[in-house]
Amino acid sequence: MESIKNTLMEEQQYLDWNNSFDMLDKAHEQGIFVLIIGPKGTGKTTLVREYAKRKLIKLQSINFSLRTRESHLVGTKNLSDGSIGFDEGILVRSMKEGGILYLDEINAAEADVLLRLDEVLDDRRQIVLKESSGETIQAEKSWFVISTINPLTHVGTKELPPQLLSRFPIRLRLDYPPEDIEFEIVKKHVPNADKESTKQGIKLANTLRQAAAVEELYYSPSLRETIAYTKLIQNQTLPKEAAQIVFGNVYAQWGNIELQKVNDIITSMYEK
Repeated sequence: MESIKNTLMEEQQYLDWNNSFDMLDKAHEQGIFVLIIGPKGTGKTTLVREYAKRKLIKLQSINFSLRTRESHLVGTKNLSDGSIGFDEGILVRSMKEGGILYLDEINAAEADVLLRLDEVLDDRRQIVLKESSGETIQAEKSWFVISTINPLTHVGTKELPPQLLSRFPIRLRLDYPPEDIEFEIVKKHVPNADKESTKQGIKLANTLRQAAAVEELYYSPSLRETIAYTKLIQNQTLPKEAAQIVFGNVYAQWGNIELQKVNDIITSMYEK
């Protein structure tokens, strides 16, 4: 549930097709927190990781869910050798250390967690450790927060309170890229990608995304899936078979009718 990542990460293959780095730079220079909005699988997390790596800034992150508790953010008391101590949570640690704190899928968190976040994200940028000694922690001047949210159509998401939204005045929208840009992104991961079959897979992915956007299908494929599809083809899998494995089979979890709808789309696109 919680993942803490530092910036010296393995190299990412990110194509900044909508100039997000430039806006992140401007926000970072002014100390204005950023909210990135977009569907799953559009590269929001990769964007943040790559930005931190390029700027040589320490990055710590937490992925929110219904199971995320205040203690994950702030910390918990512990008992060691008869003495009561306090294990700091990621929020407190990042405030003390500075750098970037990445709040992933913040609109999946429960209300009490969001309230605690709101306390620290205002202009004072401080938190009172009521769970410990009552000490007030003041964030380092270099502390910078980037958050992401998924659209409300995604399962498990909820509307953020207006007050919390106001803590992130810079809002970036990251959607699925145009087909030609997606092809360039795939090529960064699969340099020898077959042009015709890769573009066919991207076209299929966009067809499924458009159907999901109007609730004709339950699932919208991500950039990860077009990359996986292309890698299968590079490994001698036939394009139609790769499409069924990567794009089609996932719909079986919603029943045979949903699966058949998608299989019909795949058949129509690969037998022309």
